[in-house]
Amino acid sequence: MTDNFDASSAAASPIDDRADEQRRRFLGLAGGVALLSVTSVHALASAEDRPTAGAGEGPPSSDDAFRERAFKIRVAAAQANRDAPVLPHPTNGDEERYPNHIGSDTRGLPHDARGEVDPAAFKASVRAYASGDPALFEAIPLGGTRKQLNPIGTLAVSLEGLNPAQFAIPPAPALESPTRAADIVELYWQSLVRDVPFTAFTDNTDNKDILAAVDELNKLAGFNGPRAAGKVTPQTLFRGTALYLDKSDPTGRTGRYVIPPGTLEGPYISQFALRDAPHGAQYIPPRIRTVTPESTFLTDYDEWLTVQNGNFSDKTPKFDPTLRFIATGRDLAEYVHNNSATFWAAALLLGTPADKTNPSYGGFGTPLAPSNPYLKSKTQVGASNTFALPYIQGLLPYTASRAIRVAYWQKFFIHRTLRPEAYGGLIHHRLANKADYPVHADVLDSQALARSVAKYGTHLLPHVYPEGAPIHSTYPGGASQIAAASVTILKAFYDENAIVPNPVQPDRKDPTRLIPYEGPPLTVGGELNKLAWNYGIGRDWAGIHFRSDFSSSLALGEELAISILRDERLTFRELFEGFSFTRFDGSKVTV
Repeated sequence: MTDNFDASSAAASPIDDRADEQRRRFLGLAGGVALLSVTSVHALASAEDRPTAGAGEGPPSSDDAFRERAFKIRVAAAQANRDAPVLPHPTNGDEERYPNHIGSDTRGLPHDARGEVDPAAFKASVRAYASGDPALFEAIPLGGTRKQLNPIGTLAVSLEGLNPAQFAIPPAPALESPTRAADIVELYWQSLVRDVPFTAFTDNTDNKDILAAVDELNKLAGFNGPRAAGKVTPQTLFRGTALYLDKSDPTGRTGRYVIPPGTLEGPYISQFALRDAPHGAQYIPPRIRTVTPESTFLTDYDEWLTVQNGNFSDKTPKFDPTLRFIATGRDLAEYVHNNSATFWAAALLLGTPADKTNPSYGGFGTPLAPSNPYLKSKTQVGASNTFALPYIQGLLPYTASRAIRVAYWQKFFIHRTLRPEAYGGLIHHRLANKADYPVHADVLDSQALARSVAKYGTHLLPHVYPEGAPIHSTYPGGASQIAAASVTILKAFYDENAIVPNPVQPDRKDPTRLIPYEGPPLTVGGELNKLAWNYGIGRDWAGIHFRSDFSSSLALGEELAISILRDERLTFRELFEGFSFTRFDGSKVTV
């Protein structure tokens, strides 16, 4: 069970005290290799290979010397990454605990009429994961037309940053745990208020559904959402958290939930998702195509079972023809459905000068991070090579691809945890068919479930996407991993303490227009943190992820980005003292 916390508390808490002994993995790894401490990295190049402030120092004296320096740095970086200490990768024990695999992700494999996986098919998939053999991956039986999402690709070797097996997160909440129960109760509440404007989520709200959600979540011992003064409030409801591994626990089972700086301040949606991003003479607009409230899926059992087997629903969403700003949970779910431009746009907003004569044009004009070496140079400015917008934009997609490797490695080879849609099936069979499934009383007795049944006529969890979730397990979140890694890169290069100019929020009555936000100043760092959990929790609003999924990915993606920044730093010839920024847990780090 996890401890509750508020904005002033981030005490360590065990994630699941029922977890079994960790599984041994392929290649002889007893769980993998751990996170590399930022402060433990030794100098990766000898003194003569690193730039100094000596008078008259210039580039290498010959092409051969340049080549030799590059070789030495590559070798030193590889050696340091290989020498990272080893931490365990414990699981929550559900795969071993339930012979019928009801606690594991089995979607895409063949299932019986009750939604339980074909044991032989599940065994074949686990055999492929344990071996890493491409031929065995090709032998995994599929239940429909949807294929698994590139599990073998996570075994590709990353030549910059640590490799997937070198990162660790706490085990996912166990199926019967109070934490998992609170996670699913929160999702049912989110499905009930998907169409309530975010502007209603304030402490002076009179919305009865919001107030009921606050009341119930306050009573759940396993709930790990943010609190203010020890209480869930309408202002804190459905906002972000990050889950960090407690490195003082040698078993790797303990974690702590924290509230990233800036999370509780200002509008629910980050300023980076509400502003036009200048791209030369063009703009990347933030208005989106939204789905209408009747676009709700997986509430019909046959449709649900079709999706579990790896086929697509024959239902399609209905779209509002008018583009608008992200104003509701349903909007946010659609925004993160297939959006790849978010962090590119954020970089453009940061790196483009503000237009004071017309705030609708231009970017934020955010200063570069104080550690940027060109701020002190008398003769140079940063350009495409290093430390400027084109370089940063090039680093973002590279980091995103490595972030997905890390997340998918955890999904396929370690945790294999069931998705919310499958948990909804367990609830359905427990209540409708009296199946002996281990659904926690906090779920069965919840107002969220009762109201959802009254509204939709089913115990299944209503979804925004007709296809449900991607064909891989829920823990950790892949989209959240990209968000966390990308935001960490941006915080490393720009001044996170800068104030966001002219903050806005969607008009509650007309979400096609923005109105000024009037409140305490919003910082770049806080709004980048908010962008990261907006992206992660948007998948919760869709119904395809739990809070624990995106929370664990914030810390995990941050670590991946730090490992890439560390290797990037080695390559620079500038006089550079390192990247300094604030982590999602509020601590300061220099890479």
